[in-house]
Amino acid sequence: MDMMEIIWLCAVVLFVIVEAMTVQMLCIWFAAAALVSLVLALLGAPQWAQIVVFFVCTAALLIFTRPIVKRLVNNQRTRTNADRILGMQAVVIQEINNDEARGQVKVINQIWTARSLGGDVIPFDAKVIIRSIEGVKAIVEKY
Repeated sequence: MDMMEIIWLCAVVLFVIVEAMTVQMLCIWFAAAALVSLVLALLGAPQWAQIVVFFVCTAALLIFTRPIVKRLVNNQRTRTNADRILGMQAVVIQEINNDEARGQVKVINQIWTARSLGGDVIPFDAKVIIRSIEGVKAIVEKY
């Protein structure tokens, strides 16, 4: 086995191990490029060509495939208890007044600090829809 073949094989193994330890979807592209360079080395390509192909493959994989893979892998969003109230109807249990920084709503037996979406004052016992959550506050709109 030629020295460059050993170097590329070690690079592939090293990048795969680092990727397995970090799970950041970064080193896998280097491993793939090293694998292509290993194949070139096995086919007898010159050393300069192997190195150029390694860098070109790494750049191409990072630029063109990483965003696609990240989007496919990270599309599973875990909903929390807070997320499940979005779009639900709630009842105002304390008048909502953004200027005075007060207001509460009750939704599925939970009490949330609330602010109105448009800045309107919403009276006690009014029905509202929860449009978003900002920090620990439910942003609501009159129903």
